[in-house]
Amino acid sequence: MHKFRILVAGCLLLAGAASAQKVYKWVDEDGVVHYSDQPRPGAEEIELPRSRSTVSPRPPAPASAAAASRAAEEPAASANEPFSYESLSFSSPTAEETLWNIGGTLSVSLNVQPSLRSGDRVRVYFDGEQQQVSGLSFQLEEVWRGTHNLQAEIVDRNGQLMIRTEPLRFYVQQTSILNP
Repeated sequence: MHKFRILVAGCLLLAGAASAQKVYKWVDEDGVVHYSDQPRPGAEEIELPRSRSTVSPRPPAPASAAAASRAAEEPAASANEPFSYESLSFSSPTAEETLWNIGGTLSVSLNVQPSLRSGDRVRVYFDGEQQQVSGLSFQLEEVWRGTHNLQAEIVDRNGQLMIRTEPLRFYVQQTSILNP
C-alpha cells in the first residue's frame, strides 16, 4: 500500500510539472505524506522544478512502412524451413454445442493462425463427407436434427496436408409441432 501511495505521489508530481500547476503537500495524522493539486488546510505549496527535456511525438508510419517494420521484427523463415500453421480451430459451432431450430442451415467459422496463405485451401468434412467450401466462414445446407461431427483441414496447392482440427461434435434440435 505504501509503494502505491509513493507511485501516486510521483505521478502527481510529474503531472503537475507537465501542466505547470501548483502542487500541495501535507502529512495526515498517521504520518502518511499526501500530494494534491488542490489546496487544503495545513498543506504547503511545493515549488516544482521546470522540466528541461521535451518530448516530440513521432508521426505515425505509413501503413506499408509499418507492415515492413513488423515483418522485420518477426523472425524470417529460412529457405530450408517449411511454412506451417500454428493453429486451426472452429469458432462456430463450438464443441458439444446444441443448436436449436437452424432450419437445416449451419453457419461455420474457422480461426487460423497465421492467416490463410494464397493458394492454400480449406477442406471440411461434415459427418465424414467432404464438403465444398471457400474461405474460413461458410454455410452448410441440409444439417438436420441429431448428432453431427465436423472436421477441417488446410492443404497446400499440391494437396499436401498442412494442419487439421480435432473432430468437433455438436447437436441439432428441432422444436416439434407435435409437442407444443
